[in-house]
Amino acid sequence: MFGLPVSRGVAIGRAVLVASSRVDVAHYFVEPAHTGAEVARLKHARDTVAAELTTLKNELPAEAPTELAALLDVHLMLLHDPMLADATRHWIETRHYNAEWALTAQTEVLARQFDEMEDDYLRERKADVEQVAERVLRALAKEEALLPQVTHARDFGGEDPLVLVANDIAPADMLQFKGSVFKGFVTDVGGRTSHTAIVARSMDIPAVVGAREASRLVRQDDWLIIDGDAGVVVVNPTPIVLEEYRFRQRQSELERARLNRLRHMPSVTLDGQAVELLANIELPGDAVNALEAGAVGVGLFRSEFLFMNRNGVLPDEDEQFEAYRAAVLAMAGLPVTIRTVDIGADKPLDRMAAHELRHEHALNPALGLRAIRWSLSEPAMFRQQLRAILRASAFGKVRVLIPMVAHRSEILATLDALARARQQLRDACVAFNDIEIGAMIEVPAAAMTMPLLLQHFDFVSIGTNDLIQYTLAIDRADEAVAHLYDPWHPAVLRLIADVVHSTLAAGKHVSVCGEMAGDTAFTDLLLGLGLRSLSMHPSQIASVKQRVLRADTARLARSAQATLESADPATTWLGLQERQTQRSSSTAV
Repeated sequence: MFGLPVSRGVAIGRAVLVASSRVDVAHYFVEPAHTGAEVARLKHARDTVAAELTTLKNELPAEAPTELAALLDVHLMLLHDPMLADATRHWIETRHYNAEWALTAQTEVLARQFDEMEDDYLRERKADVEQVAERVLRALAKEEALLPQVTHARDFGGEDPLVLVANDIAPADMLQFKGSVFKGFVTDVGGRTSHTAIVARSMDIPAVVGAREASRLVRQDDWLIIDGDAGVVVVNPTPIVLEEYRFRQRQSELERARLNRLRHMPSVTLDGQAVELLANIELPGDAVNALEAGAVGVGLFRSEFLFMNRNGVLPDEDEQFEAYRAAVLAMAGLPVTIRTVDIGADKPLDRMAAHELRHEHALNPALGLRAIRWSLSEPAMFRQQLRAILRASAFGKVRVLIPMVAHRSEILATLDALARARQQLRDACVAFNDIEIGAMIEVPAAAMTMPLLLQHFDFVSIGTNDLIQYTLAIDRADEAVAHLYDPWHPAVLRLIADVVHSTLAAGKHVSVCGEMAGDTAFTDLLLGLGLRSLSMHPSQIASVKQRVLRADTARLARSAQATLESADPATTWLGLQERQTQRSSSTAV
């Protein structure tokens, strides 16, 4: 199978399917000591459904068709069938899935068996199995589940490594799996810069998205190879193919170990230009990884991940403050740039919160109430977040970054909210320091009106993921148009160049925090455009630093200018770099 490579490397393991369901299902691992309680949860839910079905059957009116009673009998029989009941318990006891995940996994197994039956009547019984499973899922949802507890690899699941396969995985769910047993993942949908892919890169595990039929063709426990470099998924490989990929795994590990030696080396080009390499993080605990990777600060703390997987209850000011302070303290005096909540598009809140905040049914979330628009529509929530960020500034160097700025009215409203938050803290005698406020350049309107923005902001950070999306009118999470998502498009490169030029001319700081910053294919070009600050996932810092150490910015500036003037920037840039490499080789000889 083929898809889009979004996180490099090779993963080999047994498939774990996260089946799609018409009922929202949480997926998490339970601690070994809690599996008995989880089995009890499942049994209690099954007993509840059995009682419901029995009551329905007993209360059928005399004139009701006999087929209805027969159907209820079928559902009761399926409910207690060992192929559903015992096998679901098996997933809990051996893989430590929570009850909901175990049930959907086994339902998927049975559904495929029914699909393969030749008899039409038997094939149609798949719907009965799915209906019974959904009744049990609803019963489970009414109970108080154990808190999700992600455990470490080898704590469960046997000795075989595991890889995750799903139609799609929400970014918040990806965080649930962070640090857990999965060595890689595959999804049917998604693009290279969808937030699910971004989180996969932050986890530094191989991933392929947009594989279309993966979740339908792959079966539970199939052996898979995920080639995150080529975007290839191999199902049940032959021994020869398996050995080849295991060799590539070992080579990749050796390369990582070699790059790891650059962690604490100063990031300076051949011609003496210092380049600031920062980290993007999702949660406070990620700050430790950022320091270990050699980051000199956090260029993007995606605060929206604090708002996800919360069953409709948003974090209050104190909870946010503790999270921001933890990240600031972990960075030990290095700067931390906190982006205000960027909810919307492919990062929705859970359904309850979305309903409460009145944007559940947006026709086009990418163009709807998201980022700063959402924050300004919820002024009390926004001031809470701003106060929490300000309070954290008392413990280190903090900057605040405003996402998706485009209108002067938004700028003024944001500055007013910040002024109000400051005053509220002063009135309460709560300590805070002055913080710089920055604009995230993600829409062409912002890139084309830099003089206006620079009147109000201390710095800017270019979010290339959304800037490309909105410039080219491409949904970056949609694999159907993924081939049109083009960072090399002349319009994209000219917008980036204009933003850099305008900001530097105004004597202010500019950085890139989108995926281009961590992609070594663009490192030299960004340096040539004048950028000296790049923020990326910690796992990407070493490879980008290697490029920086080999770079000559004066030469790259000339190549970048020629590339901007080209109708085919990618070809022009590659040609110029190849000729330079040939000249360098000739000189060395």
